Amino acid sequence: MRPEVLFPLFKPVGALKGIGPRLAKLVETLAGPRVVNLLWHLPSGIIDRRYAPKIGEAEPGRIATITVRVDRHRKPPNRRIPYKVQCSDETGTLTLVFFHAHADYLAGALPTGEMRVVSGRVDDYDGDIQMTHPDHIAEVAELARLQTVEPVYPLTEGLSLKVLSRAVRAAVALAPPLEEWIDPTFVARQGWKPWRDALTEAHAPATTEALDPATPARCRLAYDELLANQVALCLVRASFRRLSGRRLQGDGALRAKVLAALPFQLTPAQQTAVSEIVADMESDSRMLRLLQGDVGSGKTVVALLAMLNAVESGTQAALMAPTDVLARQHMATLEPLAAAAGVPIVLLTGREKGKAREIALARIAEGEAPLVVGTHALFQEDVAFRDLGLAVIDEQHRFGVHQRLMLAAKGRAADVLVMTATPIPRTLMLTAYGDMDVSRLTGKPPGRRPVDTRLVPTERTDEVIEAVGRSVKQGAGVYWVCPLIEESEALDVAAAEDRHRALAQAFPGTVGLLHGRMKEAERDRTMAAFEAGDIRILVATTVIEVGVDVAHATVMVVEHAERFGLAQLHQLRGRVGRGEKPSTCLLLYAKPLTPSAESRLRIMRETEDGFRIAEEDLRLRGAGEVLGTRQSGVPEFRLADLSAHGELLGAARDDALLVLQKDPELRQPRGQAVRTLLYLFERDAVARNLRSG
Repeated sequence: MRPEVLFPLFKPVGALKGIGPRLAKLVETLAGPRVVNLLWHLPSGIIDRRYAPKIGEAEPGRIATITVRVDRHRKPPNRRIPYKVQCSDETGTLTLVFFHAHADYLAGALPTGEMRVVSGRVDDYDGDIQMTHPDHIAEVAELARLQTVEPVYPLTEGLSLKVLSRAVRAAVALAPPLEEWIDPTFVARQGWKPWRDALTEAHAPATTEALDPATPARCRLAYDELLANQVALCLVRASFRRLSGRRLQGDGALRAKVLAALPFQLTPAQQTAVSEIVADMESDSRMLRLLQGDVGSGKTVVALLAMLNAVESGTQAALMAPTDVLARQHMATLEPLAAAAGVPIVLLTGREKGKAREIALARIAEGEAPLVVGTHALFQEDVAFRDLGLAVIDEQHRFGVHQRLMLAAKGRAADVLVMTATPIPRTLMLTAYGDMDVSRLTGKPPGRRPVDTRLVPTERTDEVIEAVGRSVKQGAGVYWVCPLIEESEALDVAAAEDRHRALAQAFPGTVGLLHGRMKEAERDRTMAAFEAGDIRILVATTVIEVGVDVAHATVMVVEHAERFGLAQLHQLRGRVGRGEKPSTCLLLYAKPLTPSAESRLRIMRETEDGFRIAEEDLRLRGAGEVLGTRQSGVPEFRLADLSAHGELLGAARDDALLVLQKDPELRQPRGQAVRTLLYLFERDAVARNLRSG
């Protein structure tokens, strides 16, 4: 059960005074449905109301808090004209301007002949000192209360700063003092205050410097969130380990046949990864391992050898890919190798219909298909395995955790291997994949050549088209990637359809078009024609980013490369350099470049190391975007910024392991405080799964 001390924080936001049903919906959209969510909605700026000049000394453009005498109201003949209130002091006059004003309210708030304090932005309008819609109107006795620094919060349409600030203040006032969950010596070394004090301080910045993520208050709150994340991941991992696995121990016969059929030897990194995976499968615990390899590092072969270990031990193995194109690509790679080992393999995607689907389902259910490749169609209800021993999930970040578990649930204590070609920085590894063991494939298989990467301004597009023509004459396949499907007024970018038309005129009969809005059958036909060499130039959107493998394609042109993220550019470049011939990647960019875009393109030119690129991508864009989607499995942190708080993550990881080592059930005093922390950051499911103590 959630600790009673937290009950006030888990009321709906509508329970706060002044937040009716309409405002509650807006607050919920912005911050979340509960009072506690407002605690994590930190200020992004400040309004300093301490500047209190006389009217004659007020600087236009500044927020000022001024004491005035109300002289007269100038009520307009209709509501389209602003309502004005003339005020003065001994140094000059100030006009207060109100649009769509309520005359009765203003008459009460600003009575003629009386002194009032007004606070807001001062403007000079043709020599007339004005304040439009003052933020505050108060009596002179309240001057000291108004002359403060106000936090500015991120807002949403229809929600005013005044209303949101009041709601946040009310939420912070409900925050109770809680028992310390961080190691006291670490708190002292960092110079941090207790949780509640740090929270209060973070919501009351006195200067712009106080908004910096590196301030002690913000670091403390970030650490709390990271510690909750790491304890939760450690508990998930421990509970997975407690589930008894089954020992899948093959005799190596099928694997030997595949290794003999390969045209190359495994790299040392591939051999190590296979050994680690097989050792996991042979143990009594269930395997949950991430195979992380850069573009073209040879993950598919490693996965096949793991799958064959499962088959050798008498069970089935399935490989699940996020898209139809990628599933078919895997099938094309694995089918000849499986044939060399004499092992049947079946493809199952959403496109297998009718009789073909029925046959595939029957072969899977009866165990006649020991190897299965497919999309998320694999975990649909009507798919039954005779005995699934290993589930391999490719491009893990495109699937949610629940989908991963749904496929694993098709077997009895099935081992799980997840793969990603998106190199993940260490900090993200800990937050998104901390519940897994990791194997890393570094380097490229033999025969892979470096890709010559060049930056070309868009003014030289005609020269690039000529160079593409020369490459096509020499038998090369060319990808031309455009950032949008159709012309957009908002973004001045060349659309794929326009580029396709232009290139088709220059090179008739050799240009194809591929984008996400085409029917799948049409996409497959285009892709097959490119693979066969009937089409030489493939104009595409980023649908070709992952998994497309065409050996004769040696030129990659990315148009408006400055609009792409680093990881995306790295994935696109990885589509070439897959054969024996030298390959080129031309990044076309429009001037002027933003500093961030310039950094991205410079890094692409300097290195092909996906892990270095991933670290730079995290530094430039932050964690939320590095893996491309919000569904990427990366937790959405509200307080921790991984590019600023990366070092704290390592400390949180070590502390989480230490706490659980000493007190696995979180029963001791510090363990109880850590439980409260899990509930506070809504890691309830994990906290509830602990045997209640």
